[in-house]
Amino acid sequence: MFRGLSLLIAASTVVLALAGAVGAGVAPLTLVSGPSPFATCTVGGPGTVTVNGPVEPYVAVDPTDVDHLIGVWQQDRWADGGAHGNMSAISHDGGATWSRSSAHFTLCSGGTTANGGDYERATDPWVTFSPNGDAYQIALSFNVSDFGNGILVSKLPRGSDTWGEPVSLIRDASAFAQNDKESITADPADSRYVYAVWDRATKPGENTSLNAAHSSGFRGDLMFSMTSDGGASWTTPRNLLPSNAHIATIGNIVSVLPDGTLVDVFEATNGSGKQGTPTQFTENVIRSTDRGLTWSPITNISTDGSVVARDPETGLGVRTGCGLPASAVAPDGNLYVAWCDSRFSGGARDDIALSKSTDGGLTWSAPIKVNQTPVPVAAFDPAVDVAPNGTVAVTYYDFRNDTSDTSTLPTDAWIVYSSDAGATWGGEQRLTPTSFDMNAAPVVGSTKRPFVGDYEGLAHTGNTFVPFFVATDTSNPADVFVTHATP
Repeated sequence: MFRGLSLLIAASTVVLALAGAVGAGVAPLTLVSGPSPFATCTVGGPGTVTVNGPVEPYVAVDPTDVDHLIGVWQQDRWADGGAHGNMSAISHDGGATWSRSSAHFTLCSGGTTANGGDYERATDPWVTFSPNGDAYQIALSFNVSDFGNGILVSKLPRGSDTWGEPVSLIRDASAFAQNDKESITADPADSRYVYAVWDRATKPGENTSLNAAHSSGFRGDLMFSMTSDGGASWTTPRNLLPSNAHIATIGNIVSVLPDGTLVDVFEATNGSGKQGTPTQFTENVIRSTDRGLTWSPITNISTDGSVVARDPETGLGVRTGCGLPASAVAPDGNLYVAWCDSRFSGGARDDIALSKSTDGGLTWSAPIKVNQTPVPVAAFDPAVDVAPNGTVAVTYYDFRNDTSDTSTLPTDAWIVYSSDAGATWGGEQRLTPTSFDMNAAPVVGSTKRPFVGDYEGLAHTGNTFVPFFVATDTSNPADVFVTHATP
């Protein structure tokens, strides 16, 4: 529904509360989220839920109309995982105003047994546009009352603001199988093709009477499904790494190169398709030159040395998405992958590492540090994007403006640029007019660590970048904001 006058006033109040100087070329923040439509929903417990606590946003821009943007996020985060539902917001004026709605991915958001959305919680929202203006949204939906979980896709046809009924790519009901961290990518050159990837953690004994809690073996299958008819049908999901015993993948994202090659980037544990040490983490890719029919062996990008982000004053941890890669493809086919890594500080704290491939993912450059954080504090949750003119942008959070007050954790969002294909970085701009208190964010886990998302959104309209991220504010525990940034 479109916001009324009262919500517009509330948005103005929030922006004024965050008022302050921002970097040159950064527009004032616009509030995207608002009061939760699921506030009275009682499904999904037991547990602690942060009503009006949106987290983990993502954004996409319509290639047929740069004023048409869609953002998605988790709405009302539960401390032990997932949310009441995944919300979406649509803008037809370049992000100045937004209307909010939700696909039927959970019972709170209109899911039923009939439409396949009869789940208690949803998480990991992702959205993509086809070149004809159709949009696709994907979600992990699951139950806490039993082992039910699945990957659902909803389509929004061009010209519509209403999401279609969800399609279940996979539906599991076993303690031995858990789907996770899905993403969806439309082919930028052919509207018939859309690709979905995720990981599916399994244990020996699936569909048997074994007790999953006592099964020590595991797999992290790299699952893939696609449509070649604009979402009318989807292929049966299949594991792209069938020999990966004791290997787990996570954070899979498909990029489509100008020549049609698919490159899936992901993090692996215990080595890149080999037996390794339990503490080994790596960033990797696999490639397909035939639209996903066959895939290459794993190519390693780099080790991942990410560590827990910590409050500089108290040492308490913050839940971040470090360990998950972010990726983008440039118009010339260059691939960029960013992730958190502590290698630049000798393992003390995370910075943002970036590696580039100029040959379609076959070889990768040595990782370089791209964040401009001037003091020894953590930087985390990177997003990367490339404009049509080749400018590369990376966004991230850091704690550089932390104070001695141990009850708060001042945090800011930033954007930095490269105009020479990732060789050098600079022109850092502040996205948050004033610092927000990370300690006011929704909490997760038994240690109640503050959380704004495992990832944030970044897209572009022309050569202007569109950061789409969460910050805490004076009206809600957290909100989703959008701005526009130019170097």
